[in-house]
Amino acid sequence: MKKSLVAALTGALVLGVTAPTFAAANPFSDVPAGHWAYNSVAKLASEGIIEGYGDGTYRGNRNITRYEMAQMVARALARYDTLANRIDAKLAGVDAQVDEKLSGIQAAPSNTSRPATTRPVISGASLAELKKLEMEFHDELDALGVRVEELEKHADMVKWTGKIEYTYGHLERKGNGNKTKSSWHDGVFRLEPSAYVSSHWTANARFDANYNGRNDSTGYTESDGTKSGVKLKRIFAKGEFDNFTVQLGRFGYCPPIEDGIAVDTVLSGVNLGFGSKWKFDVYAGRVGANSDEAHYTGAGTGRPTDFVSGHVSYNPGDVGLYGAASYYYAKDDDFKTGFYSNGGNEDKAGVWAVGLGYKVNDMFNIHGAYAKNSKADYQNYGWDALAYFGNYNDAAEAGNWAVWGGYSRFGQNVAIASSQGDDVQTGAKGWHVGAAYAPWKHVGVLARYSDGKWLDNGDKYKKIFGRVEFMF
Repeated sequence: MKKSLVAALTGALVLGVTAPTFAAANPFSDVPAGHWAYNSVAKLASEGIIEGYGDGTYRGNRNITRYEMAQMVARALARYDTLANRIDAKLAGVDAQVDEKLSGIQAAPSNTSRPATTRPVISGASLAELKKLEMEFHDELDALGVRVEELEKHADMVKWTGKIEYTYGHLERKGNGNKTKSSWHDGVFRLEPSAYVSSHWTANARFDANYNGRNDSTGYTESDGTKSGVKLKRIFAKGEFDNFTVQLGRFGYCPPIEDGIAVDTVLSGVNLGFGSKWKFDVYAGRVGANSDEAHYTGAGTGRPTDFVSGHVSYNPGDVGLYGAASYYYAKDDDFKTGFYSNGGNEDKAGVWAVGLGYKVNDMFNIHGAYAKNSKADYQNYGWDALAYFGNYNDAAEAGNWAVWGGYSRFGQNVAIASSQGDDVQTGAKGWHVGAAYAPWKHVGVLARYSDGKWLDNGDKYKKIFGRVEFMF
């Protein structure tokens, strides 16, 4: 492992804390100010976490040993004050809000130096990374006499993210001399807490509050006609281990690469994933009968849909080819309609889906997907092809942007729990284009336009979709 890479990673993960902007003189003669790792190396050197050689060089291209890496982790651990020092600082009048977030890390630095610095606030995510490093280098740290005691008890254990978004949509449909129009403008306030449980487990949730601009009303209308102000959309525990992941509860259900042709909703149940680049996933559970979960409501029974699915995917995570193959089994009396199958007695769905794409580089990506429901007789298949160019990813940085375009056909009876309405309508075919831009960090503006025909009668439609989103 190269020293410069280790320095950058350690600086970003272990020392990813709230602290003033760092500026210092060049610590090593062979790490010029323009070097990509300069800031990380300089910061770690100033904190006493890394050391150079007697001739004033760092020699960043030299491979380091596990013992040397353990020394760096030990110095990072020793940088934080003990819980007793934190209490003394509180008694000395340190700001209470900061004090509540300070994590208690106890070190026995008998064989390591401990710089006299003030410990900054460490986030739950950084704490998890620090704990992983401590576990990885446990034997070496033990030899150094370094111990970490109950890291999680005094940390900022809950990470809050969320968004505020405003959406405008307009749909125009015409055929047989008739023309209809509809429009909507809605708002969503979303909170997504993620609580650190241990080095492997997090507890997660999502709360949404809706605003209907057309009626100037807030809240949800439930299936029984009652109103609710804030809705618990997701609640689940997630475990991440080496080549194994598990989700338990109510979580997002949109398998990758297929563009949500068959499923893009939430599932109450379990998800088990095995592998990394090559991955096998299984899902089992139920999808609710609420309309905002994109449930197929042919017979309108209002009962949840039982789902079981399996997925095999390959994604190198860089450039190159990626793909997936899936099978979904679902059962619901809502499928019993004449439009679904002859006689209207079929209550099952069996959907095969495949997706394939190619990442040309970090900016350009092309992909497509196909799905077919073997249990349905009408509108039982769907496909799409899309080209995407840009780097817009939740408006991570100001100036991020993207443009995309493609053609889609979504049969009503293959999109059994899909939410593809942002682009081409379910039960329709046509082309669509879109663009996104971030004028400021975590602030995004998106626009989409689609033009196509309904599959059942050939009526033409045009759709405009716009959104402004603020993410935090």
